[in-house]
Amino acid sequence: MKNQVHLIAYPNRLGGSTVGDLDKVLAGPFAGLFAGVHILPFFLPVDGADAGFDPIDHGTVDPQVGSWQDIQALGERIDITADLIVNHISAQSPQFKDFLERGDASPYREIFLTYRDVFPQGATEQDLATVYRPRPGLPFTKLQVEGTPRLLWTTFTSEQVDINVNSGAGWNYLHSIMDVFAAHGVRTIRLDAVGYACKKQGTSCFMIPETYQFIRRLSGEAKARGMEVLVEIHSHYQSQIAIAKQVDRVYDFALPPLVLHAIYRGTSRYLKRWLDVSPRNAVTVLDTHDGIGVIDVGAGIVDGNHVDGILPENEINELVNTIHQRSHGDSLKATGASASNLDLYQVNCTFYDALGRQDGEYLLARALQFFAPGIPQVYYVGMLAGRNDIALLEKTGVGRDINRHAFSEEEILRQMQQPVVKGLCRLIRLRNTHPAFDGEFRILDAASDSALRLYWSAGPDWAELDVDFETRTFRIAYSDGEGSRTLDSSTVMES
Repeated sequence: MKNQVHLIAYPNRLGGSTVGDLDKVLAGPFAGLFAGVHILPFFLPVDGADAGFDPIDHGTVDPQVGSWQDIQALGERIDITADLIVNHISAQSPQFKDFLERGDASPYREIFLTYRDVFPQGATEQDLATVYRPRPGLPFTKLQVEGTPRLLWTTFTSEQVDINVNSGAGWNYLHSIMDVFAAHGVRTIRLDAVGYACKKQGTSCFMIPETYQFIRRLSGEAKARGMEVLVEIHSHYQSQIAIAKQVDRVYDFALPPLVLHAIYRGTSRYLKRWLDVSPRNAVTVLDTHDGIGVIDVGAGIVDGNHVDGILPENEINELVNTIHQRSHGDSLKATGASASNLDLYQVNCTFYDALGRQDGEYLLARALQFFAPGIPQVYYVGMLAGRNDIALLEKTGVGRDINRHAFSEEEILRQMQQPVVKGLCRLIRLRNTHPAFDGEFRILDAASDSALRLYWSAGPDWAELDVDFETRTFRIAYSDGEGSRTLDSSTVMES
């Protein structure tokens, strides 16, 4: 991935309903802003049970949004990241339907993970209680297979049937998808939900030693095909640090809640601690197609031991409550038991609304993201300072849809004229073009916990971000030829 800012976008929610429409936005209103784009699932179907994350055919572009030729054409101008959904496949896939009909006689039998595959002698109450799942209940769905009731692993929903990644058939299935990606110009694969891919009796079935081995093996196959690997895992921060040593890139999911906490509470204490140890090969985000995670800064189990998080539990609770307050209760309507597609560790809200639509605070958050170690990605809703889409939430009842607005071409042009978006564009261009960001990162001494100073340098080139969390303002100074320039909270939004 190029060390510049990248975009995250759906193939059909930015400027129209196709990859071609997305391409026009990237070449038009967004020209010069992004080195790459993570196109969220464009596989058949894009409008399934989980917004494309339940592929019926993972190797085919849904004709509703375009073709592989469209993806390849876009990839000739800009780096493409695509999702390799390693944990599951749609219950509507032809492979699974064949298995339901023919059972163990199906040539696809080994692709799918049954209860007996993991618990051949049955499971104890403790076995089942130990299994970690991101949603309430056990990860099984009872289905009629060849007329006989059987339990299938369904970690997320009953429409997403888990793949047996330890089987030859499951491994070959993933290989076939990577082959198609590589043949059509995909530069980076994002391993979606990979933390749940390996299951073993007596474990949590999440981020176990076998998972790390699987990621190493899969990463080797991707590298052999000329692709980088970005790992998507919501877990304890020590797990993120460990997995970062094995792959090209890992998400810095701890950054979004820590940035919010620092702005809310007026202190850099916890954010600074994280930036001291955070993976340097990270992809940084503030917002994505999912909610704002809190598990990434909370306590957890690491190597069988309870380990404290970055934020104390009471601070996390206050953080979540402040998001609800700042969004005037919108996020509360979209989170937890209030909405379907329930995730136990995420708050659903646009990042702009999580900051109460305060332009200065929003640009401060983006400045922190761009100066943090890693390659920045900006979600398309965040790029346009999008607000919570309550109408879409009420229409679908899916909590995450509050942050998945479909922008028309007219809306994009209108939002691009907003001072906050113009300010964001200035920050993006600085991050993209200044050579200091290819150099060394340091945290400089600050006068108090209400201040934070981040510094990048490469030879004679340097850039420094000074933040005052008490006043929620920032100042950027950077080298410019023989002299220096500055950009701050009061000037960044000026035309």
